Amino acid sequence: MGRTEYYNDSKAPKANTLIPASNLLVVNDDGAILLQRRRDTGQWALPGGAQDIGESPAHCAVRECEEETGIVAEVTGFLGVYSNPAHIIEYTDGEIRQQYEAAYIGRPVGGAPAVNDEADGVRWVLPEELDGLDIHASMREQIGHYLSGNYPYLG
Repeated sequence: MGRTEYYNDSKAPKANTLIPASNLLVVNDDGAILLQRRRDTGQWALPGGAQDIGESPAHCAVRECEEETGIVAEVTGFLGVYSNPAHIIEYTDGEIRQQYEAAYIGRPVGGAPAVNDEADGVRWVLPEELDGLDIHASMREQIGHYLSGNYPYLG
């Protein structure tokens, strides 16, 4: 399913859904952050996705991380709630979603970086390497809050 993201764009269509989702900002012992390159947008992002019925937001973040990156992680903290009415994601099936993400901080406990159906790249990125990557503004915001220590963010 394809998608188009609108961020502070006056031409964005009106949202018709709000789906709870979770992200996991995983940091290894070297201070590198786990990122995946999304197949649908080509941009680097934190692992994350929609919450399933029967799971908590934290469990969703851990599950999505393993599914999208191959890394098994555990939650070590809470980064914040990110729900920006000006961040709209339009899917080819007609869904137009307003961003809503509970973002967690985690550490790796197993697995190895692996590409999959959703990500064509997975890697550990040191903070000084971030500017060399195409990262969506919403992900930059979350990473920036983590790196500055400005969390939990309750936007």
